[in-house]
Amino acid sequence: MQRKAVRRRRRVLPGIAMLTALMAGATGLTGCTSGGGVGSDTDSKAGDSSPAPAPAGKYRSLPAPCKAADGKRLKAMLPTGDSLTDEQRAQLYAGVADTSYDGDRHVGCRWTAQTPEETRLLSVGFERVVSYDRTLMSDDDKAHQVYVRRLTDAHLPFPGPTTSPTPSTGTSSSAPPAASAPPPPAGQSPSPGAGSPSAPPPELGSRVLEGLGTEAYIEDKLSAAGASAAQARTVRIVFRTSNVIVTVEYSVQPALPGTVPSSPETQDKTRQLTQALVERFNE
Repeated sequence: MQRKAVRRRRRVLPGIAMLTALMAGATGLTGCTSGGGVGSDTDSKAGDSSPAPAPAGKYRSLPAPCKAADGKRLKAMLPTGDSLTDEQRAQLYAGVADTSYDGDRHVGCRWTAQTPEETRLLSVGFERVVSYDRTLMSDDDKAHQVYVRRLTDAHLPFPGPTTSPTPSTGTSSSAPPAASAPPPPAGQSPSPGAGSPSAPPPELGSRVLEGLGTEAYIEDKLSAAGASAAQARTVRIVFRTSNVIVTVEYSVQPALPGTVPSSPETQDKTRQLTQALVERFNE
């Protein structure tokens, strides 16, 4: 009886060992397959969670600043005396480029014209703004930040809703009405030019502009009057188009004290050049 029991054990044990090995192999295969699947799902989810970078700005390079204005416009803004030779005049209108260590990021050009009556200065600068981490901020948004910083430095309010005087009055309601001039004595006709003294030229002032690029503002500054120095007027327009910020500055310095450069004329010339630059960037 004991011999039969031993024989039965020897027959059963190999079968159990084989069954255990088969189960262990199946478990191992299942574990490898499952582990590979979990790893793939994890990698896929991690990739999908990463924010896609914002597209690069519209402009990848900058135009040549000394060729930003055409010759006809430069001659209107920078008149020269008859004493200059043709070679000197051509050199003046060619401009002088600013020193730049990266022509794709920041460039500029300057012009100077002198006559016995006045000195005029013109400068144009281009800056291409780049966001170094476009997963956080696009080039355009970074350029907007730079523009707002300059707007703040100019002490101009951030653009918002504005109110204008009503057409019926044209002036603020708090302003006192203008006093009318008394009629001339009977039998006497009014003399030409009689009445209130001539009004000074209007001052348009610094303000936010509309219709120039994406956003723009203008500064109009008049230097202090002096006993021996005339007042110089400097008009600066800054505008942004996509990821490029453009600065145009125009100054008029009369030679004789007491002469004040016209605000509307100086602003108009500056704005015409600026509008031409906006159209050039839109081409």
